[in-house]
Amino acid sequence: MMKPALQLRTGTHLTMTPQLQQAIHLLQLSTLDLQQELQMALESNPLLDVEEEQSIETSEVSEPLEDWAESIPEELPLDARWEDVYTNGSGASGATDDLWSIEHNAPATDLASHVREQILLMDMDAREQLMVDTLLDALDTSGYLGADLEDLVDGLRHQGLSDLSASEMERMLARLQQCEPTGVFARDLRECLLLQLGQLPADTPWLAQTRRMIRQFLEPLGQNDRRLLKRRLSLDDEALDDVIRTIRSFDPRPGQAFESVDQHLVTPDLILRYHGRDGWQVELNQEALPRLRIQPDYAALVRRADKSEDNTFLKQHLQEARWLLKSLSSRNDTLLRVGQEIMARQSGFIEHGDEGLKPMVLADIAQAVDMHESTISRVTTRKYIHTPRGIMELKYFFSSHVGQEGDAHASTAIRARIRKLIGDETPRRPLSDARLVQLLADSGIMVARRTVAKYREAMGIPSSSERKRLA
Repeated sequence: MMKPALQLRTGTHLTMTPQLQQAIHLLQLSTLDLQQELQMALESNPLLDVEEEQSIETSEVSEPLEDWAESIPEELPLDARWEDVYTNGSGASGATDDLWSIEHNAPATDLASHVREQILLMDMDAREQLMVDTLLDALDTSGYLGADLEDLVDGLRHQGLSDLSASEMERMLARLQQCEPTGVFARDLRECLLLQLGQLPADTPWLAQTRRMIRQFLEPLGQNDRRLLKRRLSLDDEALDDVIRTIRSFDPRPGQAFESVDQHLVTPDLILRYHGRDGWQVELNQEALPRLRIQPDYAALVRRADKSEDNTFLKQHLQEARWLLKSLSSRNDTLLRVGQEIMARQSGFIEHGDEGLKPMVLADIAQAVDMHESTISRVTTRKYIHTPRGIMELKYFFSSHVGQEGDAHASTAIRARIRKLIGDETPRRPLSDARLVQLLADSGIMVARRTVAKYREAMGIPSSSERKRLA
C-alpha cells in the first residue's frame, strides 16, 4: 500500500521575471514594431529621453546612482528553450499566462510566423520540435513545402536523428498540414487542393467527383477538356460546372496573402558593407532606431534614501528605463552576432546571388553562436539585412540541403538554378524535367527528377508541354 511521504529534490529552472520577459519581447519585434514600442516607452516614462548629438553623457549625471542600480546584470539571458518559456503546468515562476503572451500574442506578418503561432499550441518534445523547425525552414512563400521530404529526412539524420524514418516525418507533415491557411505544407498543387477539399462539409454536392477530378484529371481540367471530364466522371454540363466552381474557389497559393506586406515599410536592422582589406562586414543600422538615454535632469533628482511619493515614482521609472536600455542593448548584440555568423557562412550569396547559397538550418547558427534554436528563430524572424543584392530577411538564408553530406546544395540555390535554366531555354524547345536533371548534374548538382518537378511547381512554372503551348 502506498503511503504519503515528503521528498526533497534539487533542480534548476529559469524564472521568467518581467524584465526578462521584456528582453525576449524586444528580441522578437521587427524594427517597425520596436520603433512603436520605444515611442510608447518615451511617452510613458519621463526618465527616458532621445539622445542628441550634443547631449550630456548619462554616466556623468547618474554616477551617484550606480550603487543603487547594481541589480541590473551585465548580460541578460535572452537565450532560452521553448519549454523554458512555454510551460504546460503551473510553472515554477507562477506566471504561465504572462509567458504565453510574450510571443503568442505578437502580430504575425509573414507565413512562417503565422504557422509557428499555431505550432506553439501543440504538445511536442525536443525531437518533434527539430522536425518541425526543418519543415518550417522548407516552407516557401506560396505555402508549399519547397523541398523533397526524403531530402529533409536525410538532413535530420545527419543532425543526430539517425533513427528517423520517412513514415515518422510523413506523420509530422500531416499534423502541420492541419494549420491555417488550409493547404499549407502541401507538396504540390494536387495535395494543396485536396487539403482544402477535406475541409468542406460531408454533404457538399458532388464531393466524390470533385475529389476524383483533383486526383486524376487536373491536366484535362487545365486544358478545359469538358468532353473527357463529363465522360470519365459521369457528369452533365450543370454538374461539371458545379465541380469546377468548387475547385476554383480554392486557393492554389495559400501563402500569398502573407506576401502583401508593403516593402517600403521594411527597414533593415543590419547593413552589409565592404571595408577594403577587411572585406564585407555586418553592422547595425544606427539610423533604424532612436538612441535613448536616461533623462539627466530628472535622474539628478533621485535621492537614494528618500521615501517620498515623488522620489519613489522617479526611482521606479529610472529602474524601468535602465532595464529597457539594457534589453535594447542585448537585443542589438544578439542580432549582430547572429547576422555576422549568417553572412560569414553565406558569402557566396554576395558574388553569385541565390545560386551561391549554401545549405544552412537554424541548428547550424545556434551551435556556432552557442544559443538555442528557438532564440535564432526569434532573432531571424522579421529582421532584415541590406546587402548589395537587396534587402533580405535573415530567414531567407536558411534552406535545407539536397544531396549527400560533403556534396550538398541548398534547396534555394537549386531552385534559382532551375529558374535560370528555364529562363534561358529556347521557347520552341522548352527543357523537360529530365533534361533539367541532366543539366544540373553537369553542374555537379545531383537531384532526382521528382525533386526538380516539385521545385518547378512550387515556383509556379508550368511543365515543358504547357510552356511550349504558351510560346
